[in-house]
Amino acid sequence: MEQETLHEWVNTISKEWFHKPFIHEVTMNHRLRTTGGRYLPSFKRIELNPKYLSELGEAEFEGIIKHELCHYHLHIEGKGYQHRDKEFRDLLKKTNAPRFCASLPSKQTLTLHEYKCERCDAEFRRKRRVDLNKYRCGKCKGKLKKIE
Repeated sequence: MEQETLHEWVNTISKEWFHKPFIHEVTMNHRLRTTGGRYLPSFKRIELNPKYLSELGEAEFEGIIKHELCHYHLHIEGKGYQHRDKEFRDLLKKTNAPRFCASLPSKQTLTLHEYKCERCDAEFRRKRRVDLNKYRCGKCKGKLKKIE
């Protein structure tokens, strides 16, 4: 998406939901990994993650834009713009913006290793391999075995 198109889109959402223009800079940041976007108060800049647009669509991306605009407009007005501030949470509800963005489908990890306790049959799923000689069941201290 081009810079001018993105700025027009953010400005349109700002006027529609906040009744105020967005006059500062908005960019796509390809280096963002775990967040949909961020607001940088020192530069009054909004950075958005383009992966959310391509993987989750325009509706989810518009929610991320509204969330970042909440930070922006409250900061400009000198009010509490951080996640913990009541003014921020109230504005999120008023504009129907999400507090947290959904996780990316490409980043959802699969459980690669499954273990079962030989004594109590409790099952454990882990991303990383567990040393069966070192670790035991957390419930009954029984021996673990890997499930194939």
